[in-house]
Amino acid sequence: MLSNASPSAAAAPHSAPNAAGATARNVSLDCGWGRLLFGQSFDDHAGLLEELLREKDGCRDIAFYVSEPHVVQSMAPQQVFLDPSHAFRLRLAGLARGTLPPTCEIYPVEGEADAKGVNRCYSKAGMVRLPEGFLLARRDDERFIHLVARDLASGEIIGSVTGLDHVEIFGDPEQGASLWCLVVDPQAPYPGVGEALVRDLGRRLRERGREQLDLSVLYDNRQAIGLYEKLGFERLPVFAMKTRNQINEVLFAGPEQPDIARLNPYAQIIVDEARRRGIHVEVLDAEGGFFRLVHGGRSIVCREALSELTTAVAMSRCDDKAVTSRLLAAAGLKVPAQRRAGTTEENAAFLERYGRLVVKPLRGEQGRGVYVDLTTIDEVERAVADARRFSEQVLMEEYVKGEDLRIIVIDYKVVAAAIRRPAEVTGTGKHTIRELIEAQSRRRAAATGGESRIPIDAETRRCVESYGYGFDDLLEEGRGILVRKTANLHTGGTIHDVTDRLHTSLRSAAEEAARALGIPVVGLDFLVPSAEQPKYAIVEANERPGLANHEPAPTAERFVDLLFPQTAA
Repeated sequence: MLSNASPSAAAAPHSAPNAAGATARNVSLDCGWGRLLFGQSFDDHAGLLEELLREKDGCRDIAFYVSEPHVVQSMAPQQVFLDPSHAFRLRLAGLARGTLPPTCEIYPVEGEADAKGVNRCYSKAGMVRLPEGFLLARRDDERFIHLVARDLASGEIIGSVTGLDHVEIFGDPEQGASLWCLVVDPQAPYPGVGEALVRDLGRRLRERGREQLDLSVLYDNRQAIGLYEKLGFERLPVFAMKTRNQINEVLFAGPEQPDIARLNPYAQIIVDEARRRGIHVEVLDAEGGFFRLVHGGRSIVCREALSELTTAVAMSRCDDKAVTSRLLAAAGLKVPAQRRAGTTEENAAFLERYGRLVVKPLRGEQGRGVYVDLTTIDEVERAVADARRFSEQVLMEEYVKGEDLRIIVIDYKVVAAAIRRPAEVTGTGKHTIRELIEAQSRRRAAATGGESRIPIDAETRRCVESYGYGFDDLLEEGRGILVRKTANLHTGGTIHDVTDRLHTSLRSAAEEAARALGIPVVGLDFLVPSAEQPKYAIVEANERPGLANHEPAPTAERFVDLLFPQTAA
């Protein structure tokens, strides 16, 4: 044990705990996102602090197993801080393997697709991405275990975890290991992926003879802490320290202004980018997403991504879906056939002409009152009646089969593109469809700050019944069904970035559509057979697109560039 710390910064160096146990001394390990410093391997606090302060730009170094953080912080209080995380430990002897989710496999990182999938998951979770080539260069490094979870249905990586073998790293006499960077894609189609990754990592470490697995998790990450406690992890009285860098600012700068903290994710992403540039933020109405940005002599009021740079005329062109369609058609762009709902006879004639219809309110957003792929007049009439709850005028539109593509245009240039897919659940053979929907809805809500949920309503019931099921039926293991027809994110849809694969014809059509509407910031909804093919139909334009849905594309950066070009990098 250490002696009591001297109050003098010039006092003699203090010994670090457990210093005599480790074989290697003063050990740090490059983990890609930054270095992990093993506090128990350092000879004294001064040496640990000196090494921590060697952190490189853009990295997030962590000093872990610091048993006397108050001593280290007293030496450089303006440069380091005590990380507000809890440490946990699991004795591996009692860890059961558990059940792997259906249509999912877990294995060590093998190739470039796996590495890219890990970084994609990190980006969605707001984590520091790994440098290109980092994972592949360490496939055979016994100090690391990098595992990925892959969805067999889509082929996509939906989760990852990293294990560090302390015996291989510094000769740990306690036969320990640690877990880092557990991440699950918030759009994973089924529950249990994170738990399966932890269990698989624990099994592999136990087979190496390791006896315990440690981790550090932010004190307010209740979802993760709940998982770890369920698996048998117990609190450990050690601490972590970090430097006061930009990445860590949210951890040491104290709470945000109360009004800023109340903004939704679509306003928050813009405010965060503005504050990073030194632009003053004044929240006008947090509930409505209104705020003012001020820099120098320039002041601009925004409501999320709708700013004073968008004219009322441009906004009205997008608000009225019939006007949007006519203006785009006049510009030579492709749009579906459309007409206003009328009498039953008129509606039936339009249905007979096109066979499959979409019904939606003339005005409105977030997918409310939208019904897709209607094939009978009874379905059309019920949809029209429901859509009138949101808008007196209702549109019927030719159904165009294809993937739902959202393209974000800022300053008349494409910034991001993503395929949006309807909410889907995958059966476990143990849970009812209602339970699967509720679990998926909770995950979507947690990942989007409450913005995305799957409603249990008539449209969801219609989708479930189209497969021959009811809400209270069990869905067989591995069977996937769509529970919404629309891919709107507010009703549980998921989003998949395709910016780098977007066909040039689609890019050109989006930029031309923005010019036709005279709107500098817009989200355009396309229906396409593929983002890599030129064929398309434009179905809507959103004057207030959700920029937060398109990370890691630089949507907020380009938006603030437009508002305050003098602050652009």
